[in-house]
Amino acid sequence: MKISHLKKTTRTDFLTYAGVIAAFVVMSVLQSSGSLSRSLTGQLVPICCYMSMAVSLNLTVGILGELSLGHAGFMSVGAFSGITAAMCLQNTIPSAPLRLAAAMLVGFVCAAVAGLIVGAPVLRLRGDYLAIVTLAFGEIIKELVNCLLVGHDANGLHIAFNISGNMTIDDLHLDPATGIAIIKGAQGATATKTIATFTAGFILVMLTLIIVLNLVRSRAGRAIMALRDNRIAAESVGINITKYKLMAFVLSAALAGAAGALYGLNFSSLQATKFNFNTSILILVFVVLGGLGNLWGSLIAAALLTVLPELLRAFSDYRMLVYAIVLILVMLATNNPTLKSWLSRLTGRARRKEAA
Repeated sequence: MKISHLKKTTRTDFLTYAGVIAAFVVMSVLQSSGSLSRSLTGQLVPICCYMSMAVSLNLTVGILGELSLGHAGFMSVGAFSGITAAMCLQNTIPSAPLRLAAAMLVGFVCAAVAGLIVGAPVLRLRGDYLAIVTLAFGEIIKELVNCLLVGHDANGLHIAFNISGNMTIDDLHLDPATGIAIIKGAQGATATKTIATFTAGFILVMLTLIIVLNLVRSRAGRAIMALRDNRIAAESVGINITKYKLMAFVLSAALAGAAGALYGLNFSSLQATKFNFNTSILILVFVVLGGLGNLWGSLIAAALLTVLPELLRAFSDYRMLVYAIVLILVMLATNNPTLKSWLSRLTGRARRKEAA
């Protein structure tokens, strides 16, 4: 029975990897042949970022079973720390791919630290209380970035907080010959060299899947899911609740930070307002629509819902209305017991035929 279950999960994991690889190959071929529109080509990197974000949030919401509404805050930490790292390493690391990898690693680490700082005290809360605190964290990060001034010159990194509202980037006293302004308070990061690529996005999605799936299949993953299913029973058999909840939360935040770094380096200008409450809700919609705990569903939902508004642009003023209607209909369909029963019978029939 255990061997059969192992083979089933392994087959599912490899099908997930194969599906992502196949999608990357198809989109790369279409992009190289010029078959994709300019708007869709420009969305390839954001789609990869949102797919990674959806999978990472599913680790907290679907696998750990805790509601987090501040995921965009971790993405923001990764975005601005990654942009700062990439801009500071321009002369040290001339290779754009290596600089991008370093920036994503910095975003990963900074978001992990932020996740640890936030998670250590607030994971003692549950349900709506945890959701409210994580929501507040996301808003705090946005306001902090709006007050942040960052520059770099031959003397190193210069950082200041414009709390009074009277400071400007000139107050950092950058060297005119070598100084560059990276983050300018409410203006955000401007004049950023865009080094993000679709290939890097694909690698990020694959690494996110590998990390999350391996965690879920491990002993730690089973402990995390035991906490989700029955906290009291898990605690009674000696599972360290704080340790495993913090593990899932910090890893989820770190992966969001890496996605944020890639996202930030895809735009020449980026403001903190991009990572507001609406972005956290959008990512949560990806997770819920794809199915809690269903990583493959999160990938599909993130890709489709990112592209859908652009596909509906022909409807002009009515496109967001159509988008909302489509979203409601899909949610109703995916939570319909009759449809779920029919799909389970269909997949069961297919498996029996395959076994025969």
